[in-house]
Amino acid sequence: QVQLVESGGGSVQAGGSLRLTCVMSGYWLGGRCLGWFRQGPGKEREAVALIGNDDRTTYADSAKGRFTASYVATQSTLYLQMNSLKPEDTDMYYCASSSLRGRRQCGVTQGDFVDWGQGTQVTVSS
Repeated sequence: QVQLVESGGGSVQAGGSLRLTCVMSGYWLGGRCLGWFRQGPGKEREAVALIGNDDRTTYADSAKGRFTASYVATQSTLYLQMNSLKPEDTDMYYCASSSLRGRRQCGVTQGDFVDWGQGTQVTVSS
């Protein structure tokens, strides 16, 4: 099991930037799957960026070209750099991880991840 502690959310004006940080402790079995999700009131969590065990990163269409996810193994830290923020980016953001556990590839939905950060609020004003 892996523990995740997030930081870095806040309030910015449209066009601004934020960097979310997720410090991870623990271990994965058979490889790791990492992700950033967002969730609005009354909505399900949806993936913003996913990093597979091969370090290949995929992004939601809304994040492409503006957000960059990265994992620094030596720091056990997952980052989400968010640039050119828009009011519609306002949400709670969560980091997540799971063990690959013999799967051929990582999942892409909330249910595919086991470990979650506590969430951090991102608010973008126009």
